Amino acid sequence: MSNFLKASTYLTCLMLIYGTVVGSALAQRHVVPTSSNSTWHESTSSMNSASSTQPKLKLSESDAEAIGHAIWRNECGERMDGLTSWNVGEGFPSLGIGHFIWYRESAPERFEESFPKLVAFLQVSGIKLPSWLTPDSHCPWNSREEFLRDLNGKKLSELRTLLASTVPEQTRFIVARLEAALPAVLEKAAPNERSVLQRRFYRLLSSGRAGTFALIDYVNFKGEGTNEKERYNGSGWGLLQVLEGMSDSADPVQQFSQSASIVLARRVSNAPPERHEERWLPGWKRRVFNYPNFSAATTKSKY
Repeated sequence: MSNFLKASTYLTCLMLIYGTVVGSALAQRHVVPTSSNSTWHESTSSMNSASSTQPKLKLSESDAEAIGHAIWRNECGERMDGLTSWNVGEGFPSLGIGHFIWYRESAPERFEESFPKLVAFLQVSGIKLPSWLTPDSHCPWNSREEFLRDLNGKKLSELRTLLASTVPEQTRFIVARLEAALPAVLEKAAPNERSVLQRRFYRLLSSGRAGTFALIDYVNFKGEGTNEKERYNGSGWGLLQVLEGMSDSADPVQQFSQSASIVLARRVSNAPPERHEERWLPGWKRRVFNYPNFSAATTKSKY
């Protein structure tokens, strides 16, 4: 990964995209991308319930590149055409390496919309956007059928070109979401559970590349678990719920994968029948059970 943003611009981007949550996180945990030949360093100061020996996140550029391509592979097999997708049974397209959701105007659903935030992140990062695309733009296709008819049209072709050329920026955007996740999770958690959840988070983060990847991928995949709209029968399926379900014994990445599998199965059992989410569960489980096998020595996509 090259052309890292300067630290001040990077922090401005995060605060613009993630608002007060990440602003609070950054006040406590200053994540600064350094030169293209260095690593990402996290300096920690005192957080609520935090110890003075919190592990430091160090994500090298090669690791970050591997993580970006692994997320792309998880979402759509690392295919160019997968950068602009609209799944059967869903009311919105999923775009980019992280399959960021983009809603039509006046047609929001319960899931968090992330594509406009990515567009804002790209814009502030100095990326030239298509003339028709801004952070305030709504999805211009009114149905999956209309989207598929336009698959090789001007707008979708321009989108694929943009998204294929900004894999490093999309990866930074995804990592930024993780940086904001822990403060949000701790704020939402019961006070008597916060220290336990924080300890589990940092055990994963300090366990190596697989633990770091598991956290980054899952937050992008199923969210923080703090959004009250993202619930079926009152039950969520994000990072908060996975951390709550972990055991503190044995390997933390294995425990995270096991807990994530249970949380996802519960989501499917609680989902509205008309969504038929059971069709996705085998793939979701394969994804999380593969976390312990992550290696930064991942082959890059050839496109």
